Amino acid sequence: MTNYLCKGLNVAVGIFVLFIAAWQAVQAQTLNFASTDNKQPIEINAEEGIEWQRDKLVFLAKGNAHAVRGDVHVYADSLKAYYREKDKAKNKGTEIWRLDAIGKVRIVSPGQKAFGDKGVYDVDKAILILTAQKQKVRFLTAQDKITADKQIEYWETKQMAVARGNAVAQRQNRVLRADVLAAYFRKDRQGKSKVYRIEAFDKVRVATKDERAVADRGVYEVATGIAVLTGNVRMWRGSDQLKGCKAEINLNTGISKLFSCPPSSRGGGRVQGVLQPTRDKK
Repeated sequence: MTNYLCKGLNVAVGIFVLFIAAWQAVQAQTLNFASTDNKQPIEINAEEGIEWQRDKLVFLAKGNAHAVRGDVHVYADSLKAYYREKDKAKNKGTEIWRLDAIGKVRIVSPGQKAFGDKGVYDVDKAILILTAQKQKVRFLTAQDKITADKQIEYWETKQMAVARGNAVAQRQNRVLRADVLAAYFRKDRQGKSKVYRIEAFDKVRVATKDERAVADRGVYEVATGIAVLTGNVRMWRGSDQLKGCKAEINLNTGISKLFSCPPSSRGGGRVQGVLQPTRDKK
């Protein structure tokens, strides 16, 4: 297998790191009400009042509705809280097991904001799903922006976050696009959750101010420092173009490689490139 050292492949490094940082911010602040470490009650208020549907075990808050638990705030046109009664005989009160936010949804925690048309917290299953209808789903931090046409999910028990439908992660002029972006978390020795793997699926596109890359799939392993783009990989830097079947970026050594396709595949088993000479302006 031949390989070609390619400086232009470093374009992918900053983008994968961007997506890691953004999803670490999501997990660190925990936009999910379902956190098992959070025993605080969920408080709900609304301008037009709260309707208590006892037979359905539902609270319906209408008009600029607001729910808060700790440092996490949820705003929407209306909120529907599904609850269960713990123990009537012992008068132990109620607990909310699901919260639906409908219309102009805005979720705010220290340093982060998320926007969508509908949001569902399944407290029992520890899943947050924020979906889009009229607008893109958006997640914002001070430095990063993540958007998706369909939805953004956070699976707390699986320690996984997923953005679906033309998903885009952006920091300044660096952009990563794919049909699906997924981040996986695990706890370090200090007990803090950190991203250890990022996966990008279908129509993967990477861009900075000067460079672009496309591929079928992208994977970044944080522990090894290696990012890999696979399937119909193409790279552009100005008018120069390279293409192959696999690109490997080692963040620890700073060496990037573009690998050829198998001899039996289209392309004849070679890395291909077109390098345009710089023209003298004179």
